[in-house]
Amino acid sequence: MKLYDETIKEWLKILDSLQGRELDVKKGEDWKDIGNANMILRSDMAYELGGNHLPALSGMTLTADTSLVPRDEVLLYGKDLGEIHEDTPYARLAVLRVKEDSMGEGNALYQAIRKMEYTKYHLNPEGFMMRISAASQREMVRIGKTALEKGLGFEQIGKLFLQSYHKNPQVEAVKLVFITLSDFPYEELEIYIKKAEEITKAIDHILKNLSMDCNVCSLKQICDEVEGMKELHFGTTQQ
Repeated sequence: MKLYDETIKEWLKILDSLQGRELDVKKGEDWKDIGNANMILRSDMAYELGGNHLPALSGMTLTADTSLVPRDEVLLYGKDLGEIHEDTPYARLAVLRVKEDSMGEGNALYQAIRKMEYTKYHLNPEGFMMRISAASQREMVRIGKTALEKGLGFEQIGKLFLQSYHKNPQVEAVKLVFITLSDFPYEELEIYIKKAEEITKAIDHILKNLSMDCNVCSLKQICDEVEGMKELHFGTTQQ
């Protein structure tokens, strides 16, 4: 599973020059997931992460490389939820280390990737209402006043995300990153988040054999750039 490795390295390269801190989610208290009842009205919210047309990004990638994701960790760049008092830019990144050769082949591979990505649609922490647009790849979050009074922070949210990702038996470790810095290069990060999505779409495209002529395929550039993509393509066409 090297398809996303170069993209992951670009994500980490952007973060390397910034000051972040690791959150101790093991010591953090458990936080309630309230399912479909997680509705926060504007009158009940403290602020929005990514609100008021500010950056609101999320991305997920996979790797089998232990050096990229050595263990479970939750990193925060910027202020924690209790330190924020107004709408602020926001990004959330998840890099999942999966077991080598555990993702299957063909359609099973694509479905396994999407299942892990869709974890965010099934997670509803109390006081943390995610508003996700798949079309624009935006992930805004409305934060409830009552939840902040109870002590809600990224430590609790990170713990819930780790637990949810680990429900997938292929997942061995997760690097989860929250970003709330006002001066972060969100536009640069967005380029690489979109590239990760293009890789996932290319996998589906290849498996459906939508175009067998590389010269006219709209995803040719991705296949040329991403290690393992051509092998996946030609392995599919020979079946």
